[in-house]
Amino acid sequence: MEPIYSDHSRIDARSLAMHRLVAAKLRANPAILDEARDTLRRWQKMDGSPALALSEWENILSAPVAQVSQFLEERSERANRLRQSSPFAGVLTDAERRTIYESFATRTYHPGGQPDFG
Repeated sequence: MEPIYSDHSRIDARSLAMHRLVAAKLRANPAILDEARDTLRRWQKMDGSPALALSEWENILSAPVAQVSQFLEERSERANRLRQSSPFAGVLTDAERRTIYESFATRTYHPGGQPDFG
C-alpha cells in the first residue's frame, strides 16, 4: 500500500527545501547569520511574538555557522516547528522562492522527489 501524504507534510517538505537553500547560502556567506540575528532582535521587540520560539532561535543563532546550517537542514519535529517562524525570511530571492513553491504545488509535488532549483 502506498503511503498517504497530507498537505501538512507537503508544506513541511517545502519549508525544508527552502531552508536547505538558505543553509547553502549561509555557508557561502556567513554574514547572513547577522541578518537573521537582526531580524530576531526586531521580532523580540514586537508585542505578541512567540517568546518560546524566539528564545529557541536565539540559542540556535548563537552557534557557529556550521551548526546553524545543520539545524536548518535537520529533519525533526522541533526543526519543522521552528522553520514556521524562521528569522531567515528574506534570504531567498523571489525567483528562488517561486521555484520552490512551484515544485511543491499540489499538481507537481511528488513525495521523496527533489525539486530542481536551476
